[in-house]
Amino acid sequence: MDIDVLLSSIDINIGLCVVLLLLHYILRKLPSNVRVYFGGRLASRKTLNDPICIERFVPPRSWIVEAFQANEEELLRIGGMDAVVFLRIVFFSVCTCLVLPVNYSNYFGQAKLKEHCLKLNENYPFETFKIFTIENVSSKWLWTYCMALYIITCSACILLYYEYKSIAQMRLAYITGSPTNPSHFTVLVRAIPWSSEESYSDSVQKNFTNDYLSHQMVHRYNRIEKPTDDASALVFFKSRCAATVAAQARLSSNSLWVTNMAPEPQDVYWPNLEISYRQLWFRKMGINVASTAFIILFLFPVAFVQVLARLEEIEKAYLRRQIAIPFLGGLLNKKYMTLLVTGYLPSLILHLAMSTIPPIMMLFSTLEGSISRSGRQKAACYKVFYFTIWNVFFVNAFVGFLIVYYINQLGASSSVKDVAAELANAIPRQVCFFITFVLSYRWTSLACELMQIFAIFCNLGKRFIPRIKDDSCNDTSSFPYHKEVPRLLFFGFLGFTCSILAPLVVSFVFIYFLLSYFVYRNQILNVYVSKNETGGQFWPVVHNTTIFSLIITQIITVVVFGIKLSPVASIFTIPLIICTLIFNEHCRRQFLPMFKNNDEQEDEKSGKIKKIHQLLNSAYQQK
Repeated sequence: MDIDVLLSSIDINIGLCVVLLLLHYILRKLPSNVRVYFGGRLASRKTLNDPICIERFVPPRSWIVEAFQANEEELLRIGGMDAVVFLRIVFFSVCTCLVLPVNYSNYFGQAKLKEHCLKLNENYPFETFKIFTIENVSSKWLWTYCMALYIITCSACILLYYEYKSIAQMRLAYITGSPTNPSHFTVLVRAIPWSSEESYSDSVQKNFTNDYLSHQMVHRYNRIEKPTDDASALVFFKSRCAATVAAQARLSSNSLWVTNMAPEPQDVYWPNLEISYRQLWFRKMGINVASTAFIILFLFPVAFVQVLARLEEIEKAYLRRQIAIPFLGGLLNKKYMTLLVTGYLPSLILHLAMSTIPPIMMLFSTLEGSISRSGRQKAACYKVFYFTIWNVFFVNAFVGFLIVYYINQLGASSSVKDVAAELANAIPRQVCFFITFVLSYRWTSLACELMQIFAIFCNLGKRFIPRIKDDSCNDTSSFPYHKEVPRLLFFGFLGFTCSILAPLVVSFVFIYFLLSYFVYRNQILNVYVSKNETGGQFWPVVHNTTIFSLIITQIITVVVFGIKLSPVASIFTIPLIICTLIFNEHCRRQFLPMFKNNDEQEDEKSGKIKKIHQLLNSAYQQK
C-alpha cells in the first residue's frame, strides 16, 4: 500500500468530518433540535415546557470553547464521577502519546529499502512507510529502541500512579460526601435452599439475626417456582458493619447461601436476579463457547479486509509470473478505483463490522447473569477490549503476514530465517492499514457522535410521521461507557505498541485522543444524562488493561529484538516486564481496596439512622 492510498483515505475521512462538523454547527443552532443537542441539560433543569428557556440553551459561542472552559466541578455536578473519570482516561491517553521515538534518520534502512525497490524493478516512492518503522533499523541500533521502551514504560507508569492516586482520593471524597445509600445496609442472598418444613422467607429470617432489620424476597414473574428452585432475597440490616459482616460470611460449606453486598437500587438489573444461582456456571460456560465461535466467525471479515487492502500487490505478484486473475482485470485499471478499493473500503468494512461488537458483548454480559447495570457494562468493556485487540490487531497482522509471505514466496522456496523475518515485520507493515482504520473508525465516528445522526432523524421523523409519539424519541440516553471506554483502551494499546514498531501511527492516534477530549466533554455537558453512578469503578478496568497493553508491547518487542538478532536488547527488556508487574501489584494493594469497600460513616451519630431504616423498606422496587 503506497502513499497515494493513504492520502486518498485521509482526504475522504477529513472530507466526511468537515461535512458532519458543518452540519452540526448549523443544526445545533436550530431551536427545534434543542432536545437532541442539549437533552442532558434540559433533563437536569426540567425546562422542557418553557420555549423561552429552550432558546437560551442555543449558544452563540463555539462548542469547543464551551467544552474547554468547563471545569471539573461542573462536569462532576452534571455527569457524575464516572464522567470525570472517563475524561481523565482521555487526558491520560493524550499524555502517553507524547513520548515517541523517531525512525526516519536511519541511513542503513534507507539504503536497504532502495536496494529492495531496485530488485523488484518498481517505482515505489522513496519516502515509503518502511522508513518510519522498526523494519528500517539495523540490529546494532536496536538498543536505542530498548531505551525508548524504558522511557515510554516509565512515563506511562508514573502517569498511571498519579492518576490512580488522584481518582482514589476522588472516590474517597465521593463516598464520604454523598448521602447514605440503601445499598450500604443491604445484602443480596442467593441460592437459598428449599425446605419442606419452612418457607424461603422463614429460612432467611432464621439465618440472619445479628442486627437484622427486615428482608424482601425476589419474585420470579416469568415462570412458576418449583420446590427444587433456589429463590434470592434482599436482607436489610440496622448498620453498615452488620451488612458488611453478613456479606463476607460463609453460611454454608457448599454453593448455598451465597451473600454479596447489593447494588444500588437504581443499578439493579432485576431480570437477572430471577435467574437461579445454579444456572450461572452453565451460562458462563455457554457464553465462553459462544464468544469463541464468534471470534472464529469474525475471522472471515478480517481476512476479506486484508485481501482488499493488498489487492494491488496480489495482482502485481501474479502478473510478474504471467498469471492472470480474471475478476481483477477491470477493477484496478482506473487509479481512483484502486485508491478506493485498497485504501478506504477495507477500513470502512472493518468499521461497520466492529460496530456490531459492543451490543453483542453487552448481550453476552447480560446472559452471563450480572445483577447490576454497571456490572454488565464493566464485563462488556473487558469483552470488547480483548475482542478488538485480538481481531483488529493480532489477526489483522497475522493475516497480512500470510498474504505478504504468500506473495513474496509465490513460486519460490523460503527458509525458516526468512519466515521469522517476515513475521517480525508483520505489525510494522500494517502501518498504513492502522492509520486508515484510526481515520475511519474514530475520526469519522467522533464527528458522527457529535452530529447525533440517529437522534436527528428521530427528531425529524416525529414531526412528519404521525405514528411517532411526541416523547418516543426524546428519552435522553446515558453515556455509552461500554462502547467508548474499550475504544479508548484499544487505541491506547495501539499507541503503546506502535510507539516502538511504527511510530507514525501514534501521531494519528494522538490527534484522535485530542479530538475525543473536546467531543466527549461537550457530550457529557449537553447531550447525555447520568442514570446510574458507580463512583469511578471504571478506573481499575483502565489500569488493568493499560498494564496489559504495556506487557504485551514489551513481549512483542522482546520477540522482535530476538528475531532481528539483538540479544542484548532482548535481555535488557526482560527486567522491564518484571518491574511493570511489580508496579501493578503495588498499585493493586495500595489503591484497589478503595474501589471495593465503602467508607463507614457514623450514621448513628448523624441522626439519620431512623430515616435510613424507613427508606430501606421501599428502596428496592422489583421491576
